[in-house]
Amino acid sequence: MSTRIALRQLADLSSSQWGMFTTAQAAAQDVSRLDLARLAGSGDIIRLANGVYRNAGSPSDEYEDLRVAWLSTDPRRLAEVRLGDQLPSVVASGASAAWLHHIGDLPADRHEFTVPTRRQSQRPEIRYRMRQLHEAEVTVVHGLPATTPERTIADLVDARTDLTLVADILSEAILKETFNLDRLAEALAPLAARNGFDQDDGKALRRHLLELAEMDLPSLAHQIASERDLSEAILQVVTASPAPNHAAARFDSRIVRLSRAAVASAQRSTDRKNGEGHE
Repeated sequence: MSTRIALRQLADLSSSQWGMFTTAQAAAQDVSRLDLARLAGSGDIIRLANGVYRNAGSPSDEYEDLRVAWLSTDPRRLAEVRLGDQLPSVVASGASAAWLHHIGDLPADRHEFTVPTRRQSQRPEIRYRMRQLHEAEVTVVHGLPATTPERTIADLVDARTDLTLVADILSEAILKETFNLDRLAEALAPLAARNGFDQDDGKALRRHLLELAEMDLPSLAHQIASERDLSEAILQVVTASPAPNHAAARFDSRIVRLSRAAVASAQRSTDRKNGEGHE
């Protein structure tokens, strides 16, 4: 195949998947391995990994390595087709999902994916976890299918990640508008007994993680009461913004009460000091 035709074929092929394509996808367009080798040699395409290339004119980004790994897990199917599945068969999870969601600071030196059936990888940088996910547990982040923050946190607990690290992730995740505390408790329920709580008591395990993150109500009350500016800011934000779910609504209403109490306490303290100054 001529260079011009091959490049046009590859450009069309990669237009919907971050400028990337696989050897198998190229072959389906009659672009041979010899064509790819010639184009790589001329600098028109860049080899990113075994069987995965990027057009030289397409920019890379911070998610490139994970995108490459995901494409390689099903190299014949186009990304747009895979994303169109009712439930994608390969979903970024664990530390990889946390990294995509920008929650926590876990090292993502290996690409973690959840798949519905047992699967092994010959590549040491890819790890598979077998689990039957539900549609509500999967979302798309930066163009890649990933477990939701709630499912991600539960998976990290399931993988016996240090709970203080999981708590750090939770402290960031809970600030996201769509985070659902009820769903987190449901996902944690099967892990409660293993972590020293009653069987299926996901709420107790969730409460423990909140305490470690200092996001439980007593810790928040202390923080709010100690900083008047913080309590006033929280009061303004929470009362102005509708809560995204019932659990968060209850949480927010208690924070409102704590904020009001903290503001009132700070005002009384100020009034006392002013009164003493005028005596």
